[in-house]
Amino acid sequence: MSIRYMSRDQTSAASSDATHDEQWRMIKTRGSQFVVGDQPLYVNGFNSYWLMILAVDPSTRGKVSEVFQQAAAVGLTVCRTWGFNDGGWRALQKSPGVYDENVFKALDFVVSEARKYRIRLILSLINNWDGYGGKAQYVKWARDAGLNLTSDDDFFSDQTVKGYFKNHVNNMLTRVNTYTNVMYKDDPTIFAWELMNELRCMSDPTGNKLQAWIQEMAFHVKSIDPDHLLEVGAEGFYGPSSPARLQANPNTYAGQVGTDFIRNHRVLGIDFASVHIYPDTWMSGATVEAQLKFVQAWMQAHIADAEITLGMPVVFTEFGVSTRARSAFNATSRDQFVQAVYGVLLNSTRRGSAGAGALLWQVFPEGTDYMDDGYGVVLPRAKDTARIMSAHSRRLLAFNSRCSWSCSWGCRKEEQSEDGDDLLFHEL
Repeated sequence: MSIRYMSRDQTSAASSDATHDEQWRMIKTRGSQFVVGDQPLYVNGFNSYWLMILAVDPSTRGKVSEVFQQAAAVGLTVCRTWGFNDGGWRALQKSPGVYDENVFKALDFVVSEARKYRIRLILSLINNWDGYGGKAQYVKWARDAGLNLTSDDDFFSDQTVKGYFKNHVNNMLTRVNTYTNVMYKDDPTIFAWELMNELRCMSDPTGNKLQAWIQEMAFHVKSIDPDHLLEVGAEGFYGPSSPARLQANPNTYAGQVGTDFIRNHRVLGIDFASVHIYPDTWMSGATVEAQLKFVQAWMQAHIADAEITLGMPVVFTEFGVSTRARSAFNATSRDQFVQAVYGVLLNSTRRGSAGAGALLWQVFPEGTDYMDDGYGVVLPRAKDTARIMSAHSRRLLAFNSRCSWSCSWGCRKEEQSEDGDDLLFHEL
């Protein structure tokens, strides 16, 4: 397999650097699975959106290494992070096409450091929300240049604004890493590109405007970088193209935000589906039991649609719940939530189905509590959560290392790990 779980006794160190380099290849899809060569790849990962920003300052750069080390220690193999910061403090892109080289070097460091820990990155290219600039900053730049734009949703249709974004895509994909001398579009450390974090177009609930944008930008990305995977960045809400699925949404509002799970992922150039899971914000006031029931149904619907309708893998690229006051969840019930997510994915994995992984929102190292949005997990402190994540990583490792894509599926519990966790092995 391409991504190795770092066990407590560091047995992975026995593999030579040459073998690692040969295995560190681009991830591909085959049907509804990720593959590296002929080996299937199921992923367990996390979000740390802030990596580039902390890497700018030498006094906080070590936090990047720290979070990668802690994540790798529990077998996490994919990290999703921001490949943007538009305008404002420590901006990567200070104005259209004008970059702060120190911030770009910080992102270079993040990519280089991720490879050291055998962690691959999903790099998101822009935010739907105002944080780190987002589409609103692009529209502001266009207004400052004299364009008469009336809505932030003009981001999706105005030719000048689309040109700004296409230029950023080009600059990102053709960036030569100052640490590794490898162009981003050639670096297998990058798992995938993401068009936009949680894209929405509220002004057009039909979804036509957003669909046209996805089609145009997917073509643009693939014209520059045909080798990396590409995903949309959507939350997974069903829209007008699949009326029978609208009842799977957490509420009526979710079907009116301009996104459409099935339609958005039928675009040429989109390689896998993305879905988010936030029952605590989508179902505010509901009991933990009701929210966990929703999570199971939400995941099963998307796995089935990815497998049968779309024929592609699906990754739950953000899943999390807040443990702050007034939330239905505390640390214990959050662990139940994490286990529920992993349980649905393991059932999919046993069948060789489309549920390809999930990325926890979000993981922090020690000393970064000031950034915590209530969803943060500090692995050395959250020992029960870390054990759950580590056990899931080991189970996926068993599949990834013992199964070939071409063989028939059917798995059973065969033996236990040292700490008593069942490991699922493939019956060859």
